[in-house]
Amino acid sequence: MAWGRSSTPPPPRSALSKLLPLIILFVVLGAFAFVGYHLYLTFQAISNKTSEKMQSKNVVFTKDGMKVGVKELKTESYVDTTQGFLVKAWNLAEWPGYKSRLWNQQAPINSGRATPKAESRNP
Repeated sequence: MAWGRSSTPPPPRSALSKLLPLIILFVVLGAFAFVGYHLYLTFQAISNKTSEKMQSKNVVFTKDGMKVGVKELKTESYVDTTQGFLVKAWNLAEWPGYKSRLWNQQAPINSGRATPKAESRNP
């Protein structure tokens, strides 16, 4: 006998004590798989909603990349809109009291004089 060792061997391990680490491993892996699966479902739902919203705005994601569509605009409505803006700009550019030196020139109405005389001011 050497230094306090008992001569009897320890009792054999039971089947439950041999399988307990394996059961714990499967429980932990199952928990990770459960969380991972639900994360996957959540990301897929978000991706589907996002792609539906983007498709409503004519943006489509494909394997090749992103494609942006242009909404169809008929020529008639385009011309009408452009013409409307031009008319508005033209009307806003005309000042009622403004006389240009280059166009809309009319002879000044004078009483036969070449140059108008300055009027005197009443104090």
